[in-house]
Amino acid sequence: MPLRLPDKLPAIKTLEDENIFVIDETRGHSQDIRPLRVVILNLMPLKVTTETDLIRLLSNTPLQIDVTFMKLRSHTPKNTPIEHMKQFYIDFDLLRNRKFDGMIVTGAPVEDFSFEDVNYWEEISDIFKWARTHVTSTMYICWAAQAALYAFHGINKVMMPKKVFGIFPQRISSKYENCPLFRGFDSEYNMPHSRHSGTRTEDVNARPEISILSYSQETGPSIMMERDGREIYITGHMEYNPDTLDTEYRRDLGKRDDVEKPINYYIDDDPAKGPRVTWRAHANLLYHNWINYYIYQKTPYNIEEIA
Repeated sequence: MPLRLPDKLPAIKTLEDENIFVIDETRGHSQDIRPLRVVILNLMPLKVTTETDLIRLLSNTPLQIDVTFMKLRSHTPKNTPIEHMKQFYIDFDLLRNRKFDGMIVTGAPVEDFSFEDVNYWEEISDIFKWARTHVTSTMYICWAAQAALYAFHGINKVMMPKKVFGIFPQRISSKYENCPLFRGFDSEYNMPHSRHSGTRTEDVNARPEISILSYSQETGPSIMMERDGREIYITGHMEYNPDTLDTEYRRDLGKRDDVEKPINYYIDDDPAKGPRVTWRAHANLLYHNWINYYIYQKTPYNIEEIA
């Protein structure tokens, strides 16, 4: 929550330069608070698991957040009961005229398809365009990040020689060490990845409107941003719970001939010893900072003023 300090206190400017959220008394007396509205377009097969992972991170703030789950009319999930979808999810068509403070679009298991061959590509492209004028800040995760970069900028994904699978250290670009999204971060942090495709650094650098905030020599750009945080692209899965990669590894073991142990994940690299969790603290910071600096501090009190 913000610190409320006396008007014109010299410390205010210094603290603001350090990305510490403070307000003066004048603003504090006039400030109205309302719940933030966040919509989640959940494209993952196991909806309940992903819902839980994201809500766990969104809850790491004292702010009140109203969460809405969006679904596509052009796609019917195969791994989630229809009753669950009917009870908790709303078609995009019914949300089109509403505005939201924040939005999360998850990854999807469609990497083997070109974007145009995904059966819901037309609808999701429409949603991406809609979000630019109806949402204060949108976070695109994994495949969704690749899809949005393609829809907005024509940056195509590339298939990797082998699956990027495990926990990989990411370095914050020196230019963005003071970026509010990284407040409280170390200069390096770990990020889970599980994908067969990626985004080339040179393709992103060719678009000066997109900033690469953090990266890895092994996995490429990991967090990108444009329009002062109106769009945030994350190529990995900071939302993963400790057992997600283990579940995926054991699910595929014996069913495919290209399955390898997730890198930097198991204690002593031994699946029998379980995972070594090294990303959760930064995951909580990431979502907390996103909500605070890119939604709460930027969204208008009158949500209809989002444009």
